[in-house]
Amino acid sequence: MRTFPLALATMMILATGSGFAKSPHAPPGAAPGRVAWFDLTSSDLQLSQKFYGGLFGWTFAPLQGTDLAVEIVAGGEAIGTLRVAEGAVSPYNGVVYILVADIRDRCAEATRLGGTIPPGFPFDLSDGAGAVALVVDPAGHPVGMYSRTPLEAAAPAAP
Repeated sequence: MRTFPLALATMMILATGSGFAKSPHAPPGAAPGRVAWFDLTSSDLQLSQKFYGGLFGWTFAPLQGTDLAVEIVAGGEAIGTLRVAEGAVSPYNGVVYILVADIRDRCAEATRLGGTIPPGFPFDLSDGAGAVALVVDPAGHPVGMYSRTPLEAAAPAAP
């Protein structure tokens, strides 16, 4: 049951026109298996900005069209998003996105290993920057996957 609210929240964040978050992306030299992006949630956006800014030296950039999220910036590079939680903050409100070369292949492997892919995943990002999927491991913990290649571009051509 925990996966449906998580999947719904993630899709709302990344869906076209949501305005909540910038699409995940990975630094140009990042290799598959590395963290590409992450989302953190908070019940108090300003308090969390002060905390994480002081702890890690992060700065925050506004996201166009919303006052419910900010982009996390470290060393001049966007690395994630801090957003207002929908409801109470839970251990499942943060999502880390791992860079993968072939998102369909990794979804199949996750399923083979006992994980689940919530309905609606994977999907292409609205800005054409690739595709994302959410995987829930056999213990119930979610992790995101990000591919620089959109699903449509990765699909084999019809004969």
